[in-house]
Amino acid sequence: MATEFTVFVEDRPGALAHLTEVLVKNAVNILAIHGSPCTGQGIIQFVPDSPDAATEALRHAGFDYVTQNVLLVRLADEPGALARLARAMGEAGVNINAVYTAMTGQLVLDVDNHSKAQQVAMSLGVR
Repeated sequence: MATEFTVFVEDRPGALAHLTEVLVKNAVNILAIHGSPCTGQGIIQFVPDSPDAATEALRHAGFDYVTQNVLLVRLADEPGALARLARAMGEAGVNINAVYTAMTGQLVLDVDNHSKAQQVAMSLGVR
């Protein structure tokens, strides 16, 4: 399990630079990141190596954010690996709300049932 931060920024040039500079000044390493625009604002989702340091950095800089638990899983680098995981999750009744890749090669999964999702991943030999 990992902590994902969702940060709300202005949809303008330099907003991502400002956020990442705040994090680097506090020695926070980003393990995974995803961003998209949403009606006049930007939404940046990221998984840091140190949630406590990220929290401190964001609070001190005045960013609005929310956190949630996500799963980090490493799939085999082969055709069908994601399809097998997604099918198994669906058959177990686990909804995958969001998925994106980490810089480490892992997948970040936002799911509606973490314990069941972990069991499914383990049953497939996914770490």
